[in-house]
Amino acid sequence: MYLRSSSLTPHPGFDRFAHPLLAHWCESAVSRPLEEWPDCTALEILRREAERGDGIARPRFAAQTRALLDDGLHYEARIATRGELATREHNPHDFFNALVWLRHPRLKWALNARQVADIAQVGPKRRTRGQCALTHFDEAGAIVWLADTALLPLWDAHDWSALFRANRASWGRVIAITVFGHALAEHVWNGHELPVAKALAVAVPSGALAAQAIGDAAMLSCWPAAESHVAAAIADGILLADPQDLRPLPLAGIPGWHPLGAEERFLREAPCFRPVRAGRRYPPPFSWRSG
Repeated sequence: MYLRSSSLTPHPGFDRFAHPLLAHWCESAVSRPLEEWPDCTALEILRREAERGDGIARPRFAAQTRALLDDGLHYEARIATRGELATREHNPHDFFNALVWLRHPRLKWALNARQVADIAQVGPKRRTRGQCALTHFDEAGAIVWLADTALLPLWDAHDWSALFRANRASWGRVIAITVFGHALAEHVWNGHELPVAKALAVAVPSGALAAQAIGDAAMLSCWPAAESHVAAAIADGILLADPQDLRPLPLAGIPGWHPLGAEERFLREAPCFRPVRAGRRYPPPFSWRSG
């Protein structure tokens, strides 16, 4: 599992449709019954629209049928060599994955290139440390944009009260988050209200972050200029060389993510807010300078 699940049931007022993660990703799409979610034909329309908008190719959404799988190709190799993304129709996991491809193609292509390169190196039956990191990020990843790196030691120490409560006004102003992992959205869809992201920390200029359209819950839908640099670093093996590159970030602490997010007891006792493991050290943030 790439997500830390909670045995707790959602609080009585939990509404997955109003949760910022689902509202952020698909707006009215999740208000329809599962069987009415877009099939591959509808996703293909969205793919062509996205490609016309930014000029970046995405793999074709191909229904995952026995005939498709009979080509014998690895999932990642099929994307790289045939430009086809095997997609289980009316499946929430694959639906959210499709949305990520539509919004973050550069990051997705970088992950795919690294996966294919490592498969060629060790074969389809083994996994490198890099592949584990890539998969963690693909499933549960987020990018945290930091214009104030003074917040980083608080995060590194898992001082959740200081990061989320004492510095509550910083979220959406000098720190923002781009949610990338499609399994995070599925996690909330399945009723879990305490998702934990596997996050990359990226230091950015304060002026560059301030110029972005940061929405509710400190979320930045996408930042193509900055993401292109992150994608290049992933493709080059500078980022996501090891799962230890990723920091856990319990999203329920961010303002707007949970009704109890500002309460000291919640930040101390909810199972997603775990103390730092003895001896755990995180790498410095990746730095991107605009201009």
